[in-house]
Amino acid sequence: MESLLVFFIFSLVASSSQAIQHDFCVGDLSLPMGPEGYACKDPARVTVDDFVYTGFRGEKPTTNIFKNHLTLAFADAYPALNGLGIALARLDFAVGGVIPVHSHRTSEVLLLAKGSIIAGFIDTNNTAYYKKLEVGDVMMFPQAMLHFQINVGKTPALAFVSLNGANPGLQITSSSFFDGNLPAEIAKKITLLSHQEVIRMKKLFGTA
Repeated sequence: MESLLVFFIFSLVASSSQAIQHDFCVGDLSLPMGPEGYACKDPARVTVDDFVYTGFRGEKPTTNIFKNHLTLAFADAYPALNGLGIALARLDFAVGGVIPVHSHRTSEVLLLAKGSIIAGFIDTNNTAYYKKLEVGDVMMFPQAMLHFQINVGKTPALAFVSLNGANPGLQITSSSFFDGNLPAEIAKKITLLSHQEVIRMKKLFGTA
């Protein structure tokens, strides 16, 4: 038992010391991403600009079919986040705009900065947890759960989110069914939609 405890403590010390061998690991986007993220950029080539992300500035167009705009600050857009287990995003909603049902590989925390939205998620028991949020409210969405946001106010809305992974992924359910190479016949069978409705949805996404 004592030897097991000594081994456990040694393992913690070893892993902890390994974790702080580098002050940072700005991702080198010229190299492929691996399971642990990007390789580190040569510190001699790192500048302060690597640690600053300006993509959230200014107004964003909300003219797509969902009346939204997603600005993703994942590791591929913000390489300083590489290896830190965090990502960010800005969500812009026109009046009536939505972030449709989607999921990530990670959990998410949302802060509403402007407007009024309904936000929620659906668990594996098909129980929906949703609430109207006002400015300053925060809501979290557990890892991998289907979740959504809807602008229910009379003005545009704005939210910022943080995700606990530098490359959390984003899978929008409707896009997965109708905006890719999934044949209409298969989409019809697995969604229980009519052939006409599947074709209509594919036309909306420009794949029919």
